[in-house]
Amino acid sequence: MKKKLHPVMLAGTGSDVGKSIMAAALCRIFKQDGYTPAPFKAQNMALNSYATPEGLEIGRAQAVQAEAAGVPCHTDMNPVLLKPGSDLTAQVVLNGRPVGNQDASDYFRKEGREELRKEVHAAFDRLAARYNPIVMEGAGSISEINLREMDLVNMPMACHADADVILVADIDRGGVFASVYGSVMLQTPEDRARIKGVIINKFRGDIRLFEPGIEMLENLCGIPVLGVIPYYRDIHIDEEDSVVLDYKRMRAVSDKVNIAVVLLRHLSNFTDFNLLERDERVHLYYTNNIDELKKADIILLPGSKSTLDDLYELRRNGVAQAILHAHKEGATVMGICGGFQLMGLEVHDPQGVEGDIRHLPGLGLLPVITTMQGEKVTRQVSFHFLDHAETCRGYEIHMGETRPVSGASVSPLNKLEDGKEDGCFVSRKCMGSYIHGILDNRAFIDYLLEPYVGKTEHTALDYPTYKEEQYDRLAAHVRSHLNLPLLYQIMSDND
Repeated sequence: MKKKLHPVMLAGTGSDVGKSIMAAALCRIFKQDGYTPAPFKAQNMALNSYATPEGLEIGRAQAVQAEAAGVPCHTDMNPVLLKPGSDLTAQVVLNGRPVGNQDASDYFRKEGREELRKEVHAAFDRLAARYNPIVMEGAGSISEINLREMDLVNMPMACHADADVILVADIDRGGVFASVYGSVMLQTPEDRARIKGVIINKFRGDIRLFEPGIEMLENLCGIPVLGVIPYYRDIHIDEEDSVVLDYKRMRAVSDKVNIAVVLLRHLSNFTDFNLLERDERVHLYYTNNIDELKKADIILLPGSKSTLDDLYELRRNGVAQAILHAHKEGATVMGICGGFQLMGLEVHDPQGVEGDIRHLPGLGLLPVITTMQGEKVTRQVSFHFLDHAETCRGYEIHMGETRPVSGASVSPLNKLEDGKEDGCFVSRKCMGSYIHGILDNRAFIDYLLEPYVGKTEHTALDYPTYKEEQYDRLAAHVRSHLNLPLLYQIMSDND
């Protein structure tokens, strides 16, 4: 049995420094080294989420980290999930279940904060009793000292967990010396003593040129630099943050099946398209440009955290009309989750679940009507699509119920293993489904592409095996540039 290690928290000098991916790397490294690690992030703000085996909801990053650790994901790994519905409001998901919408000022007020703190502490304690070590992830920057009293996820959480804190800094954006030094020096003496090392992430160029900088940082801050991790582009790990969309392709090409994902304002679960994006027959791109939509062979309407608001915007900016025109000209249109709701005849929100818009006509491509409801459906599913024999898998996370319009004869797209039906099928060029991950199934991708490529021979990607290989490659990349013996020493000291 492996020695018990202290929890380790990866805290950031700012947002998007690579904490989530670094946590996934450490989860895989610890697993490879014979430990039983598990991830933990007390509070996560993200539109990408995932359904646990128990049918509850957590942030996608913690599901990915759990997969890297080789353990089932659980709500204890992410007890508080905030899903933004606008610039000022978010749905609060506590222990996997939505408990209402709050604006930022309400959420960060002192009243009721201790009750929430007790929940995240209890989740961590349950996790720490089952796994060794816990790989914790902070949120944003640890130097936002104006929020420290209300903070659930950074240094106060590290204090409860008695975690060793490793500061992660992104050198690619510049200012790494100021951001590291400032992040350390702005802490209280007690919190500063908990920071045991620094990881410099996303380095480009000749590491020898930065070696004097490593010594300077160590002298300035009084803590070791555990590693300088080079930037990479050839390792593919599911990303949670929509900032990654800034680096996705945005235009059609001429030599492949062009698949356009409509770039919604409140787009969620863009990881639905990861496997399709890596298909050798496909060029997948994200756009809300009318001219680029016209070039698409297939248009995918993705999930949305605010279906009615996105529907209003699609009508305002002309994208709705462009989608209808493209479909009339022969393009396939498919909607997933919120995108499925958008394709119907109407969307109603009589209780104001999403916001102030109570009703809008949909795109009219599917003979269904959606009514938003307070109860959220969250579950993993196995299913068969149409009359195909292959068993496919995915998950549902959605508000609202979608039913056929009165008098319409509607064919479901999918039959679930429990006998229930899902989605709507008008033709192989017009369909919708509530199932996230439907495009992680090779049989369904082949069906979607067949009108454009025929039944061609191609190299099928074994996605589960591919993901395992990527976690191993990530671990090897980080392991080769990280002072792992020193990290283990840090996590073993102070017993």
